[in-house]
Amino acid sequence: MGTYKCCLIFKRRFRWTDAPPPDDVRALFAEHSGGAATMGADGLRRYLESSAGGDPDAADADAEGEADRLLDQIRLQGHQQRAGPRLPRLGRGQLLGLDDFHRFLFSADLNPPVRRPRVHHDMSQPLSHYYVYTGHNSYLTGNQLSSDCSDVPIIKALQRGVRVIELDMWPNSAKDDISILHGRTLTTPVSLLKCLKSIKEYAFVASPYPVIITLEDHLTPELQEKVAKMVLEVFGTILYYPEEEHPKELPSPKSLMGRVLLSTKPPKEYLEAKDGGAAKDGDAEQNPGKGTDDDAAWGTEVPDFKTEIQSAKQEDDASENRRDDDDDDDDEDEQKMQQHLAPQYKHLITIRAGKPKGGTTSDALKCDPNKVRRLSLSEQQLAKAVVNHGTEIVRFTQRNLLRIYPKGTRVTSSNYNPFIGWVHGAQMVAFNMQGYGRALWLMHGFYKANGGCGYVKKPDFLMQSEPEVFDPKKPQPVKKTLKVKVYMGDGWRMDFKQTHFDQYSPPDFYARVGIAGVPADSVMKKTKAVEDNWVPVWGEEFSFGLTVPELALLRVEAHEYDMSEKDDFAGQTVLPVSELQPGIRAVALFDRKGNKFPNVKLLMRFEFV
Repeated sequence: MGTYKCCLIFKRRFRWTDAPPPDDVRALFAEHSGGAATMGADGLRRYLESSAGGDPDAADADAEGEADRLLDQIRLQGHQQRAGPRLPRLGRGQLLGLDDFHRFLFSADLNPPVRRPRVHHDMSQPLSHYYVYTGHNSYLTGNQLSSDCSDVPIIKALQRGVRVIELDMWPNSAKDDISILHGRTLTTPVSLLKCLKSIKEYAFVASPYPVIITLEDHLTPELQEKVAKMVLEVFGTILYYPEEEHPKELPSPKSLMGRVLLSTKPPKEYLEAKDGGAAKDGDAEQNPGKGTDDDAAWGTEVPDFKTEIQSAKQEDDASENRRDDDDDDDDEDEQKMQQHLAPQYKHLITIRAGKPKGGTTSDALKCDPNKVRRLSLSEQQLAKAVVNHGTEIVRFTQRNLLRIYPKGTRVTSSNYNPFIGWVHGAQMVAFNMQGYGRALWLMHGFYKANGGCGYVKKPDFLMQSEPEVFDPKKPQPVKKTLKVKVYMGDGWRMDFKQTHFDQYSPPDFYARVGIAGVPADSVMKKTKAVEDNWVPVWGEEFSFGLTVPELALLRVEAHEYDMSEKDDFAGQTVLPVSELQPGIRAVALFDRKGNKFPNVKLLMRFEFV
């Protein structure tokens, strides 16, 4: 029973009740129990086999043993939580009743929506065949202009599975050591050595696959030599660097397991201007305090990338001509700087950044059959380039690496729509991992694929050159349809205070469900709001036609309806459609920063037609 104050004098009482199992759950139970009142291990095994959906991981070879294991876990879960609501209750001989079966289906631990964490993609192809979980300015704790620099956000990123860490290297005030900071801003520095040691300690806690350190280099040759010694001392034998200066093909993630790589370009800033210089594009034009409200961050919808392309086209020419610190040098600059590059430092660079001589996009995207390289483009540069060079970008990324980074005006560490990069084959779509919001939720969800190892193999159509290179602008037919049914939700009453959502009554929850992907697939729909109930039952079904299901993400959000104010956030998750298990599943929800709630979850069904 819940009691709420009304008009400061009266009290309103609301009874808390568990929702009964949905009709679809009743039908499943009846089918696999043979119409009996209880279900044993054999019935549970039949259900597991039928719900595997052709997934060899789900259809365990020892299905009977799997059923017995689940029964033990349900019994243990019930014993540990017997005082709380919605608990499994097992009968004698480990038999499941209808309510027990319902609670098993509603367990995010026992019945998750995606495949069990396991790497299942072919990891033996060159690095250019994979999307790589990539961070931007990985050392920043907050905004891009005045926050502290630290190894803590680097550690957190690696623990989440991020595989590309970016460090901006600058001389310290005494010019005798290396600091990591966002140059020409008010950010406080952290030492390079501290960052390198933290990378070594946490590099492989979440994934055994290679960590790539991208270095933005603003150092003199003397300090570069010091960097080389530091890197060798810290990483020792786990540091990988090629024997040949310009390899024709990148190594594979499998061959680089447990290794650390460096990627950078020859420096130019210390020769052009040893002190001061222009700030990054747009850095001085924004107020870092503006728009930093929490709701402003998570509440902003991810823009359709057609809108981003149109926005980029409308920018004035002046901003296009400004240099950005993330820009790669062309070969002419590289040749001039090679004499200034410390020999040992140069030898340690595995992935070289740079572009051919010439200032046009076509020149930058030319492929050299004798070597591979990394090209960096800002999100604005990419949005402009895809208008006329979409297929060239796809072709370039079949052998070379393309890194996309946030525009300089994102001083609050916000992010952009990653799909404009992914659909064109860009491997390193760099995000501000210390921020949060819907765009970052997409990034978190995308890299839940392939066991969460930080490497996701690109779809085959992006790697094909015959009969033609994939053109992202061409309309595609619907390949498959995903049907999603949202039955109910629970767990908020355990994770939130009684008056968190409403001072005067239980919450009015509704769910938003949709697809993030290419523009033709992207859509959001929502259920009705269920009034005054901590355990909302919706029972609504939605259908989504998918033209590029290989890249599609399922978006799920929960909100609490508020008639007079902005609706309250109540949880979210993003799941790769390619990894969804068909059938009725428990979908755990996460907070705004991507941390899992202990109990909040939705009961949903997924069906592909």
